[in-house]
Amino acid sequence: MALLHKIYYVDRSDILPGRLDDVKAAMLELAAFVEAAEPQLLAYHFYVDEAGSTMSVVAVHPDAASLELHLELGGPKFRAFVPLIRMRSIDVYGEPSPAAMDRLRAKASLLGDADVTAHAAVAGFTR
Repeated sequence: MALLHKIYYVDRSDILPGRLDDVKAAMLELAAFVEAAEPQLLAYHFYVDEAGSTMSVVAVHPDAASLELHLELGGPKFRAFVPLIRMRSIDVYGEPSPAAMDRLRAKASLLGDADVTAHAAVAGFTR
Protein backbone atom coordinates (compact mmCIF):
# COMPACT_ATOMS: atom_id res chain seq x y z
CA MET A 1 0.00 0.00 0.00
CA ALA A 2 1.49 3.33 -1.07
CA LEU A 3 1.04 5.92 1.65
CA LEU A 4 1.76 9.01 -0.39
CA HIS A 5 2.16 9.78 -4.03
CA LYS A 6 2.53 13.50 -3.47
CA ILE A 7 5.90 15.10 -2.99
CA TYR A 8 6.22 17.74 -0.28
CA TYR A 9 9.21 20.05 -0.69
CA VAL A 10 10.55 22.47 1.93
CA ASP A 11 13.72 24.52 1.73
CA ARG A 12 15.20 27.13 4.05
CA SER A 13 17.71 29.86 3.24
CA ASP A 14 19.43 32.76 4.98
CA ILE A 15 18.67 36.09 3.31
CA LEU A 16 21.89 38.03 2.83
CA PRO A 17 22.13 41.37 4.67
CA GLY A 18 20.43 44.22 2.85
CA ARG A 19 18.82 41.93 0.24
CA LEU A 20 15.32 41.41 1.67
CA ASP A 21 13.58 43.68 -0.85
CA ASP A 22 15.44 41.98 -3.72
CA VAL A 23 14.50 38.56 -2.36
CA LYS A 24 10.83 39.56 -2.17
CA ALA A 25 10.92 40.80 -5.78
CA ALA A 26 12.61 37.57 -6.93
CA MET A 27 10.00 35.52 -5.02
CA LEU A 28 7.14 37.32 -6.76
CA GLU A 29 8.76 36.82 -10.17
CA LEU A 30 9.48 33.12 -9.64
CA ALA A 31 6.04 32.41 -8.17
CA ALA A 32 4.33 34.09 -11.15
CA PHE A 33 6.49 32.11 -13.60
CA VAL A 34 5.81 28.79 -11.86
CA GLU A 35 2.07 29.48 -11.62
CA ALA A 36 1.90 30.09 -15.37
CA ALA A 37 4.30 27.35 -16.50
CA GLU A 38 3.40 24.50 -14.13
CA PRO A 39 -0.37 24.03 -13.84
CA GLN A 40 0.09 20.59 -12.27
CA LEU A 41 1.76 22.04 -9.17
CA LEU A 42 -0.69 21.94 -6.25
CA ALA A 43 0.93 24.58 -4.03
CA TYR A 44 3.99 26.84 -4.20
CA HIS A 45 4.60 29.35 -1.43
CA PHE A 46 7.44 31.58 -0.24
CA TYR A 47 7.69 32.69 3.39
CA VAL A 48 9.93 35.14 5.27
CA ASP A 49 10.39 35.03 9.05
CA GLU A 50 9.57 37.97 11.31
CA ALA A 51 13.18 39.16 11.39
CA GLY A 52 13.38 39.19 7.58
CA SER A 53 16.46 36.98 7.73
CA THR A 54 15.15 33.58 6.63
CA MET A 55 13.27 32.55 3.50
CA SER A 56 11.39 29.27 3.27
CA VAL A 57 9.79 27.65 0.24
CA VAL A 58 7.00 25.09 0.52
CA ALA A 59 5.72 23.20 -2.52
CA VAL A 60 3.30 20.34 -2.98
CA HIS A 61 3.71 18.28 -6.13
CA PRO A 62 1.13 15.70 -7.22
CA ASP A 63 3.91 13.22 -8.03
CA ALA A 64 7.63 12.82 -8.65
CA ALA A 65 7.28 13.81 -12.32
CA SER A 66 5.98 17.21 -11.25
CA LEU A 67 9.05 17.80 -9.08
CA GLU A 68 11.29 16.83 -12.00
CA LEU A 69 9.47 19.23 -14.33
CA HIS A 70 9.73 22.03 -11.77
CA LEU A 71 13.47 21.55 -11.44
CA GLU A 72 13.87 21.48 -15.22
CA LEU A 73 11.78 24.61 -15.89
CA GLY A 74 12.76 26.53 -12.78
CA GLY A 75 16.46 25.67 -12.84
CA PRO A 76 17.51 28.74 -14.84
CA LYS A 77 15.28 30.95 -12.66
CA PHE A 78 16.92 29.76 -9.41
CA ARG A 79 20.15 31.51 -10.47
CA ALA A 80 18.54 34.89 -9.71
CA PHE A 81 18.76 33.97 -6.02
CA VAL A 82 22.53 33.34 -6.00
CA PRO A 83 23.49 36.90 -4.90
CA LEU A 84 20.54 37.11 -2.48
CA ILE A 85 20.53 34.01 -0.25
CA ARG A 86 22.56 31.14 1.17
CA MET A 87 20.50 27.98 1.18
CA ARG A 88 20.68 25.96 4.41
CA SER A 89 18.54 22.92 3.69
CA ILE A 90 16.22 21.11 1.31
CA ASP A 91 13.85 18.49 2.68
CA VAL A 92 11.75 16.32 0.37
CA TYR A 93 8.93 14.22 1.78
CA GLY A 94 7.78 11.34 -0.43
CA GLU A 95 9.60 9.41 -3.13
CA PRO A 96 11.55 11.69 -5.47
CA SER A 97 13.28 10.05 -8.42
CA PRO A 98 17.06 9.66 -8.48
CA ALA A 99 17.14 12.28 -11.28
CA ALA A 100 15.22 14.75 -9.10
CA MET A 101 17.58 14.12 -6.18
CA ASP A 102 20.56 14.83 -8.45
CA ARG A 103 18.95 18.11 -9.57
CA LEU A 104 18.14 19.04 -5.97
CA ARG A 105 21.75 18.48 -4.97
CA ALA A 106 22.86 20.70 -7.87
CA LYS A 107 20.38 23.39 -6.77
CA ALA A 108 21.62 23.16 -3.18
CA SER A 109 25.21 23.49 -4.36
CA LEU A 110 24.39 26.50 -6.55
CA LEU A 111 22.60 28.33 -3.77
CA GLY A 112 24.85 27.64 -0.83
CA ASP A 113 25.95 24.02 -0.49
CA ALA A 114 22.87 23.07 1.55
CA ASP A 115 22.02 19.63 2.85
CA VAL A 116 19.43 17.70 0.83
CA THR A 117 17.41 15.11 2.72
CA ALA A 118 14.69 12.77 1.44
CA HIS A 119 12.16 11.48 3.97
CA ALA A 120 10.25 8.25 3.30
CA ALA A 121 6.60 8.06 4.28
CA VAL A 122 5.79 5.63 7.07
CA ALA A 123 2.20 6.40 8.04
CA GLY A 124 -0.51 8.98 7.45
CA PHE A 125 -3.13 10.07 4.98
CA THR A 126 -4.07 12.94 2.70
CA ARG A 127 -7.64 14.07 2.26
